[in-house]
Amino acid sequence: MSLSTEHLNRCIATLESSLHLLQGVSSERIEYEVFRNAVIKGFELTLETSGKLLRRALKAFGGNPRQVDQLIYKDLLRQAGKYGLMDTDAIERWFSYRDNRNTTAHDYGEGFAEETLKILPSFIQDARELSNALCERFSGSNDL
Repeated sequence: MSLSTEHLNRCIATLESSLHLLQGVSSERIEYEVFRNAVIKGFELTLETSGKLLRRALKAFGGNPRQVDQLIYKDLLRQAGKYGLMDTDAIERWFSYRDNRNTTAHDYGEGFAEETLKILPSFIQDARELSNALCERFSGSNDL
């Protein structure tokens, strides 16, 4: 089975570019808020895209499609570990990313957004590693 990581890689590249633009603007400027909002949305999109790819990957391992679709996100990550797509430390970090994302969905405050920005370098690295693992395992297209 081939599993394309092209969309995930595009999400990662967009997130990274938005973060770079944000870092180049003074926090007093309105552009800072525009770029920060783009970064937060890019984080959410990259996380959700990762989850969708993991679901497809688990189905390819022979998982019951209905059961895979019903897995909560953290169980999805545990299953990814079971099949060697992530190690235990990465799974714990992804738990943290998911918890952070759940909070961003309910709290758009400036302080919380700034906290989210702190985790992005490791998230970007982990998202790349997941993309690479999926590409290697499924001989998909990895365009990052």
